[in-house]
Amino acid sequence: MCMRKIVVSIDSFKGCLTSLEAGQAAAQGIQAACPSCETLVLPVADGGEGMLSVLVTATQGRFVTVCAHDPLMQLRDAVYGISGDGKTAFVEMASISGLALVPEEQRNPMLTTTYGTGELMLHALEHGCRNFVIGLGGSATNDAGLGMLQALGFRFLDKDGRMLGNVAEGRAICGASLSAVASIDTSSVHPALKESTFTVACDVNNPFFGPNGAAFVYAPQKGADRAMVEELDAAMRRLAGVMHKVTGQDIAHIPGAGAAGGMGGGLVAFLRAELKPGIRLLLDTLHFAERIEGADFIVTGEGKSDRQTLMGKVPSGILEEAAKQQIPVILLAGSIENVEELNKAGFRGVFSITPSPMPLEEAMRKEVAQANIRRMAEQVFRMLSL
Repeated sequence: MCMRKIVVSIDSFKGCLTSLEAGQAAAQGIQAACPSCETLVLPVADGGEGMLSVLVTATQGRFVTVCAHDPLMQLRDAVYGISGDGKTAFVEMASISGLALVPEEQRNPMLTTTYGTGELMLHALEHGCRNFVIGLGGSATNDAGLGMLQALGFRFLDKDGRMLGNVAEGRAICGASLSAVASIDTSSVHPALKESTFTVACDVNNPFFGPNGAAFVYAPQKGADRAMVEELDAAMRRLAGVMHKVTGQDIAHIPGAGAAGGMGGGLVAFLRAELKPGIRLLLDTLHFAERIEGADFIVTGEGKSDRQTLMGKVPSGILEEAAKQQIPVILLAGSIENVEELNKAGFRGVFSITPSPMPLEEAMRKEVAQANIRRMAEQVFRMLSL
């Protein structure tokens, strides 16, 4: 078979290889088997870990380091990205408002805030960005994104008209503030927000409140006990009414509004954000459909593939996009389960890169994983090029 173009888009192998490193290893194997074939490596991620580096690389952008407040209002450095044309900011909220930044004994969603995420966004606004791609997930918070909005100039008032969350005193809006919000003052919001667009990577469908909402499903993971969960949920229910009155947006039952402790809902209501599955957002931002045109094969992969691969992970998004252009997809993974289901979903071939037997610790060494990907890709395409 004469092949002219092969596209390689492999997710990161968590704790082992970045998407780019995995893709380059596969490309080397393909080139060894098909030296005259164009091999295009397109790093990709699902909106979680790795999103920032993928988008910055793809747009020939740059990383920006900002000193901002973490979930407990302690100052620390955080990084966001700006596209090469300077128009789009890429923000991973977990980089400054993430659970990993809070010591386990201090985790408490009544006290944590997304204020720092708003500071990153404010910095990008003031440096000319008017388009935002925001990754949700891994948050330490349940403040409905009000801390983020506070950093952008929104003011949240109690029933007596007093402002909640005094940053000058080291306090921003947090989970415990939600029940006191009676009105919202938008007169001081950053003027550039009116001309900005926000697209949000969101891979959960939880509503803003209720049994499947932000508090009941996720707050326990962030340190909440049963009483806190019930208090937060009641506050979210009440807050949804205040937000509806101020913005005209009823976010109560929007799928994904409960993401990142309700930050999904805050983004939709106040910033007119569009929530998208992470892989869909990444593929759209990367103009993936255009870049794979004319490909004979696409190679995708991840650290472990099983039936969960088909639930919105990178390979399933690649497969869906490839099917529109009838391009066959090869799946490479460190380990594989549920092969029949993966084949039935449409993958032309499913291959484990790991020779057996090999201890996991050895298989996850960077140079070993790269060699395994390179070898398997070469063997697959030697066969296909016959």
